[in-house]
Amino acid sequence: MDITSKAVPRAVTPARGSLKRHQTRTAYLFLGIPLLFFLIVRFLPTFMALQMSLFDWNILKEQQPFVAFENYERLASDEKFLTALRNTALYTVIGVPAQIALGLALALMLSRITAFRGLYRALYFAPFVTPIVAAAWVWQWLFSPQFGPVNTVLMWLHIPPQQFLTSPSQALATTAGLVVWQNLGFQIVLFLAGLAAIPRTYYEAAEIDGATGLQAFRGITLPLLNPTIVFSVVTGTISYLQLFTQVVNLNFTDQGGPLGSTMTVALYIYQMAFGRFEMGYASAVTVVLFALILLITVIQLKFLTRRYDV
Repeated sequence: MDITSKAVPRAVTPARGSLKRHQTRTAYLFLGIPLLFFLIVRFLPTFMALQMSLFDWNILKEQQPFVAFENYERLASDEKFLTALRNTALYTVIGVPAQIALGLALALMLSRITAFRGLYRALYFAPFVTPIVAAAWVWQWLFSPQFGPVNTVLMWLHIPPQQFLTSPSQALATTAGLVVWQNLGFQIVLFLAGLAAIPRTYYEAAEIDGATGLQAFRGITLPLLNPTIVFSVVTGTISYLQLFTQVVNLNFTDQGGPLGSTMTVALYIYQMAFGRFEMGYASAVTVVLFALILLITVIQLKFLTRRYDV
């Protein structure tokens, strides 16, 4: 019996080891295919843009001379780029807090609704799945200075009509309003999922201890929603830093206008690359935007992520 019991493991172990190695190779194979695709689609263009930014790359010229860091030095004195960078920062500062605050508030209200719950959630999520171009055109009609319904309501309230998208001082905020409205449904879904993951026993214990609703929100809801909030802040910031489609379609005849008040870095890259064919300079702007997004994302993950014990 002792000989048999010792012989079985020696006979089975090689087969198990072979099966495990086969499974490991298969797993790496299936992981390697999408990784290769990601490297080709994402990293290869990034390295090509970095290389191109060191050249005076213009498709209308016969030669593409090496200029080292001249394209980056040009950025420091490019007023249009600095305006686009400032506008992009304003979009982010306005839009990210607004959509997170509204999304969380509406998610808290929707989590308490029992009747027509699915209908309300579908209504709020509908703008997110609406094509951006169609939403931008509707937004442009709503805020039209001549015949827009918003100005009609303002006149009923004895408020002078506003220029909105045709005013340099109002166009950026109006555009940010479109982005917030369109992303609001996604934020609501995120926060509803985060709220559903919080055990109800925590709230029951807080109620027994005499905690008010505000105290439970500050001591339980917000801390346990931290992963959701961090994800929302990071993805929202990246989205606003890459803002392009809404700006283009809200003022198609004057993209980035009026007077550059809605210009974004992504739109500026597009204009330099495909409007003036300065691919080298556009690549330099792309590299700077990539570095900013990476730096801001790392900082946000570092300082916003918290671990709480309730």
